[in-house]
This record gives sequence, structure tokens and C-alpha cells, in this order.
Amino acid sequence: MCRTSCSVQTSTNCDNSLETLNSAHQATGAVQMRIKNANSHPDRQSQTKSMILTDAGKVTEPISRHRRNHSQHVLKDVIPPLEHPMVEKEGYLQKAKIADGGKKLRKNWSTSWIVLSGRKLEFYKDPKQQALPNVKPRPNAESVDLCGAHIEWAAKDKSSKKSVFQITTASGNEFLLQSDIDFLILDWFHAIKNAIDRLPKNPSFGSLELFSFQRSSSSEQPSHCHIDRKEQKPENRKSFMFRLHHSVSDTSDKNRVKSRLKKFISRRPSLKTLQEKGIIKDQIFGSHLHTVCEREHSTVPWFVKQCIEAVEKRGLEVDGIYRVSGNLATIQKLRFIVNQEEKLNLDDSQWEDIHVVTGALKMFFRELSEPLFPYSFFERFVEAIKKQDSDAKIETMKSLVKSLPPPNHDTMKILFGHLTKIVAKAAQNLMSTQSLGIVFGPTLLRAENESGNVAVHMVYQNQVAEFMLTEYDKIFSSEED
Repeated sequence: MCRTSCSVQTSTNCDNSLETLNSAHQATGAVQMRIKNANSHPDRQSQTKSMILTDAGKVTEPISRHRRNHSQHVLKDVIPPLEHPMVEKEGYLQKAKIADGGKKLRKNWSTSWIVLSGRKLEFYKDPKQQALPNVKPRPNAESVDLCGAHIEWAAKDKSSKKSVFQITTASGNEFLLQSDIDFLILDWFHAIKNAIDRLPKNPSFGSLELFSFQRSSSSEQPSHCHIDRKEQKPENRKSFMFRLHHSVSDTSDKNRVKSRLKKFISRRPSLKTLQEKGIIKDQIFGSHLHTVCEREHSTVPWFVKQCIEAVEKRGLEVDGIYRVSGNLATIQKLRFIVNQEEKLNLDDSQWEDIHVVTGALKMFFRELSEPLFPYSFFERFVEAIKKQDSDAKIETMKSLVKSLPPPNHDTMKILFGHLTKIVAKAAQNLMSTQSLGIVFGPTLLRAENESGNVAVHMVYQNQVAEFMLTEYDKIFSSEED
């Protein structure tokens, strides 16, 4: 009885298994039929393939017939996201950051664990810090984008250490990397250089997603791609497209500005016309002595008289008078006021430093278009100072001074007469004839073409000025008779 019931149960199970197999075959046949029909209708290819059973027995997600969505599904399947790029090289090096965005920084060397991966160079304090992938951003970690960067061996003025190379990024950051082990630092140099050479030179295009597609009858397949790990922000895309679209208009605007400037310059009146209209006046500094005196209807410039008067009033006993330099900015301010023919009062508090007044006076003589001793008299004064006989030297000097043009002669007489008063107070101001000769020699007497020995000329220049001071009374005495 038991055997019979078992047989019946077994038969029933077999029948159920057969029915299940028949159902599976029928389902498979239906699918195969649909595939066969799909082969004759290419436009239904995406729909038929989406119903094929997978090995796991799951139905794949239906793909939209929209072509854009289809391409996105293909890229998602073909190109996996590059979350963690492959580490090319890592190890300890000495690191110093010397510039941030073009701004120079104080060099401070420190040991860092350096990781080279893809287009980035990352600096950590130690390897444990690198092993924190879930912490964003990693604490105290610094990342360098190598796209558009430049690498070179550092010059000696950059660091006194040996085996140092420098990385300069497109954003203006500069890093120095160093190791005492020659083969190690050389290996790092070539690894980073190769990484930079593989990247595009223009960093603005390095972060864009560039795809090139080849179209077939019903699908698009990527033939080349370059994907940045960080998705570009929408505002950055808009900014880039704005610059791209408006670059042509910017160029045209620049051309219009250039043409307007050319027209303005071509229509600009000449210097002579502006001088005739009184818009531009002849300046005191940098002019010819004869021109200044002629404009002032005098043989001695008014500015020279004012400076000498101020020095004799409150500067004869000042230590290092004419040797000590005044504040250059204040001297230039005084120069500007004189050139603009504004009212000048040297007793004003802003000119209380007497060295500013003496500095301005020396600048006036130094900037004359022709020195106080005219160019045509330079060789004659040098020959006169070379004479061994003192009386002959004095007579020659007196003759040369007397033959000078009136503005040169009268200005020279007033200036050297003033300097003799400085020498008379040498015990207080410590300025001897030799000191004043060194100060005023090259300023008052120089050759038109310094083609000869400059050092020899300077010796004679100083001697002429010193001799004029020493023998002032004899050189200018006869003119008063």
C-alpha cells in the first residue's frame, strides 16, 4: 500500500516538472520569436533586447528610445567613474612652498609624504593621513593640479640645498622638492615630468569632458573620451562659454580703441604750437642756462639766487653741507614747483631740511642741457690745470673765465663766491676745498663725449673746481677794477 502511494506521488511530481519545463520552453520560444522578429525591424532593436533574460534571471532596466538618454546609459556602462585614480608614485621628500598665487612666501622646509596620481600631486604629513579616503577634505592635505604646470631644476638662488627641483602651477603656486638621495630625487623628477607631459598644456580645457562620437544607424558609441574626476560647476561652464562667445567682440573693441588713439595722436598739436600758445612752458630744470636767463631777463637764474640765500642764512655751519643728500621725494616736489613757476618760499616749513635745498641746487646744475663750464671750454680748462707754474695757471684760468658767456660767467662767480663762504666755516661743517671739489667737479665740468678715460677726467674735474675755490679772489679780482 505504501509502495503504491509513493509511486502515485512520484508520478505526480514528474508530471509537474514536465509542465514546468514545457512552460519554460514556451516562454523561451516566445522570446526567441520576438528576437527573430526584431531582426527584421531594426527600429525596435532597443525594445526587444531589453526583455532578454540575464544569467541571474533578472530583467535589465528598459532603455529609453530617446537618443540622448541612450547615449548616457552607454557612457555609464562603458566608462566607470574614476573615483580613485591609480597611484603612480609615493614616498617621503622635503617640500617647501615659496609662492601662492604668484605671491612670494617665506621658504619653510618640511618632510611630506607625497603621492603622484593622475593629474594631481598630493602632500600629506604621513602615510596614515593618506589612508583616510572617506574624509573630505583630508585634514592638512594639499593638492596640486599638474595640468599646465612647469617643472625644472631649481637655480642656486632658490635654495642652497642640493638636488632641488621646482614645480610652478598654472595658478601661480611654486613648490620646491628635495632629497639628499640622488637617484630618488631623479626618479621623482622624471615621474612628475612624464605626468605633466601627458596632460594638456591649457589648464582651462583640462577639466572639460571631451567626447567624440561616431554615429551608427540607431546608437552612438564613444571613440575618445577625457573625463575629469570632478564635475565642472554650471557657473564655470557659463563663464567659459561667455568668454568664448565674446572673444571676437572683445578683439573688435580693442581694434576700435587702437584706431581712435591713432586718430587722436595724429591730430595732436606739435610741441612748438603748444609752447607758442602758452599751454606748455619751458622748464627751469633741464633747460639751457642761456634760455633760463633770457626768459628771466637776468644773467643768474632766480632759483640759484634763492637757494644760495637760503643756505647762507641757515646752512653754513651744518655738518656735511652739499655732501649729505636730502630726501629725494621732497627734492622732486621742489623741482616740480619750480618748473611750474609757482610761488616758492624756501623759508616754508616743508623746506626746513637744508639738505633738500642743496640737493635741488646740485640737481639744477647737473640737469642743465650744457654744464656751467661749456663743452667747448672743457679741454682748455683741463690743459690749464695741467700747468706746473702756479702764476701761469692762474692767468690762464682768469682768461678762460673772462671769455665765458655772461650767464655762465656771472653764475659761476656767484656760485664759487658762495662756496668760499662754506670753506670759511670748514671747522663747523667739515667741508674743505677738496670735499667741495669732489662734489661739484663732475657736476659743473664734463666732456661732451665721454669717450676717453673717465677716471682721468674726474681727477681733472675735481682739480679745476678745487683750484677755482682756492684762487677765487685772484681769478675774479681784476673784474672789479
